[in-house]
Amino acid sequence: MTDPLAAVGWSHHWASLLAARADGGEPGRVVRHDGVAVQVRAASGERTVKLRRGVEAVTVGDWLVVDGEQVVELLPRSSLLRRRAAGSEDHQLLAANVDLVLLVCGLDRPVVTGRVQRGEALARDAGADALLVLTKRDLVRDEEEMRQTLQEIAENHPGLDCVVSSSVTGLGVAELRSRLRGSTSVLLGESGAGKSRLVNALLGHAAAVVGAVRSSDAKGRHTTTNRQLHLLPDGGVIIDSPGIREVGLAGDEESVAAAFADIDELAEECHFTDCGHAGEPGCAIALAIEAGELSRARVDAFLALRQEAMDLPARAPKGTKGARAKARDVT
Repeated sequence: MTDPLAAVGWSHHWASLLAARADGGEPGRVVRHDGVAVQVRAASGERTVKLRRGVEAVTVGDWLVVDGEQVVELLPRSSLLRRRAAGSEDHQLLAANVDLVLLVCGLDRPVVTGRVQRGEALARDAGADALLVLTKRDLVRDEEEMRQTLQEIAENHPGLDCVVSSSVTGLGVAELRSRLRGSTSVLLGESGAGKSRLVNALLGHAAAVVGAVRSSDAKGRHTTTNRQLHLLPDGGVIIDSPGIREVGLAGDEESVAAAFADIDELAEECHFTDCGHAGEPGCAIALAIEAGELSRARVDAFLALRQEAMDLPARAPKGTKGARAKARDVT
């Protein structure tokens, strides 16, 4: 009989954290967040657990200690994917204890470089890896257009792995299942990017609601309204989530530097340690741009995101920095 906890990622790591506690209760993983309550999978079965004051805000993927229908405490996280909520100074929890963030972009619309770069930075801030997933390959009829898209991605996102997929033809589904086996992954992308269809293709059955996309601008409606964890047939779990229109940074300069590792490494060669990379004498980045080894647009994106990250500590509420951030989960 399959261990219900092992199926959702229980391991010796979590067992050791649980053993270090003195209080009672059993472990369970949050598989769905419904605002005032969460659905938890425990060894004794799934149940709805009410959230109460005094317990750190939780999100899908968290491991909890529960006693009946009450939350006793939250086990320390290994990672936390979060963003700054649109039009707010609050931080929105997206998923916890994640190994891989799938940055989903539909090929029925332009792949926005800035959006992917922000997604990379969010993944690095969470302590997770990032993978770009291009969906809707079946809608691209022009092979030259496809080739140019892949070339631009390679130029603008060096080091970022990319999988081209189609939920209609099954292209890329087996490769993704192999990459996701034994891990916790989460989908990140705007509405209409094909996340729900991708989840259904990976699961092999219709578990996520699929909505229509407007033909005028390829925009979709929010068919997924709650974050939910699904078990993959080959092992591992995947978290589906509502589409995100705006990807607000929640991390620090280090997460941006990790997303732009090529530029960050090059910056170490600058003559001055406080180089602003704006054309100062001895600027290694400026020399790389002049030599055609680095694009001006990528450097501008790096500088803009770094400045945004530098401004965050002054406006972010206390306790929001790092993987153990205390923040409210917005569904």
